[in-house]
Amino acid sequence: MGLDVPRNTHNQFGSNVTLVNVDMFPGLNTLGIALARVDYAPYGLNPPHIHPRATELLTVIEGTLLVGFVTSNPNNRRVFPMGLIHFQFNIGETNSVAFSSLDSQNPGLITIANATFGSNPPINPYVLAKAFQLDKSVMNYLQQKI
Repeated sequence: MGLDVPRNTHNQFGSNVTLVNVDMFPGLNTLGIALARVDYAPYGLNPPHIHPRATELLTVIEGTLLVGFVTSNPNNRRVFPMGLIHFQFNIGETNSVAFSSLDSQNPGLITIANATFGSNPPINPYVLAKAFQLDKSVMNYLQQKI
């Protein structure tokens, strides 16, 4: 209910995800599906993330999105396979709206920046500095921002 209503995108990313899964709509129990509406302000971003338990199909309803994912198989251009990092960025000067269909009643979400720089307890900054080939002070800064 309410997926026809645009959501507030006044935040640091300029986007808002409205998820409908089994926790919000018990009628989805055992159906293996979830749905999300994603609203984007101009130049809004749905940051790099993964769904550990679902493949996602994204349909752009309004606007123009730059959509990408990290994979070794470049032939999957319309579907974000389970567990692959992906993102959406509104490259237009107007609002955008997209709907995501997910093949799990509980797809899960892991935002890459939060998992990497905002974990609790934090990942040792020396580990991150070596992994990203950056100075430890940069890692400390990023961990404080998340």
